[in-house]
Amino acid sequence: QRVLRLAEMCRRLETEEEKVLPFYPSSLAEWEQQHALRVLEETPSEPLARAVQDYVGLERFWQRFNKAKLEEKALERAQAALANRNQQLRKLLQQYLAGAAINQKVPRDPHPL
Repeated sequence: QRVLRLAEMCRRLETEEEKVLPFYPSSLAEWEQQHALRVLEETPSEPLARAVQDYVGLERFWQRFNKAKLEEKALERAQAALANRNQQLRKLLQQYLAGAAINQKVPRDPHPL
């Protein structure tokens, strides 16, 4: 009950985009969605299924949690790619500076031989 109350309080802090499109669209086909709705409307007969029925309100929480985890992983991959690119650019810069230092050491006058 406490988690559900906190979720209701957090609802006020959502952005407009989250209120309109809070999650990714379902990948289920039309008939699969209808079947899932029928299964959810049935009263469960197994004890575990009845216990899970009490936590249906947490479904939205888990959807948000999973979405946040996916975004976190995507950002980690992007950060790793940027770090790799940064390392490559640093190596190129070091090579350029080393080449510039060598060019300064070479005398400008042609050798008499």
